[in-house]
Amino acid sequence: MKQFIDFIPLLLFFIVYKIEPRIVDIAGHDLSIGGIYSATAMLIISSVVVYGFLFFKQRKLEKSQWLTLIACLVFGSLTLAFHSETFLKWKAPVVNWLFALAFAGSHFIGDKLLIKRIMGHALTLPDAIWTRLNLAWIGFFLFCGAANLFVAFTYQSIWVDFKVFGSLGMTLLFLVAQGIYLSRHLHDADSAPTNTKSED
Repeated sequence: MKQFIDFIPLLLFFIVYKIEPRIVDIAGHDLSIGGIYSATAMLIISSVVVYGFLFFKQRKLEKSQWLTLIACLVFGSLTLAFHSETFLKWKAPVVNWLFALAFAGSHFIGDKLLIKRIMGHALTLPDAIWTRLNLAWIGFFLFCGAANLFVAFTYQSIWVDFKVFGSLGMTLLFLVAQGIYLSRHLHDADSAPTNTKSED
């Protein structure tokens, strides 16, 4: 459910982007609908509404949600202010690389790897497996950032499609691969060390 809620602003962005650009009259005011700039405005508005609702309901947002919201506001606002989609093209790479940095930093800061903080309440695994998982997430976010950047500036006609469905597809494939990997190692749970941080 959480993943679906996080996907709502991106889906609305895609829908508005695909609308044939047109001018509509709303209460006597001309408003442009369709194309990258109205889609960007929709991304900003829907992100504020969705994450505002989550904050009101939960009294907090996860760090990843704060990062996503701030990135939408910053890169979206720059796109509208300078009337250049280049800023928005950098959003996905930057966000993915910041996630990679957070996972990498947990190897040196804190008493637990980030992946263990996220999944440790549900799984008990040997420290070596937590380390491999954390490294896999670092690699995944680095790859996603690079793929988004490459497509955005090389295949400009499909970069929005890739931003929405390509990134989602890569995430689903990675999660399936992670699930298969974990299923092979869950039998090690009973013999897992109790150390709170993995050895690199």
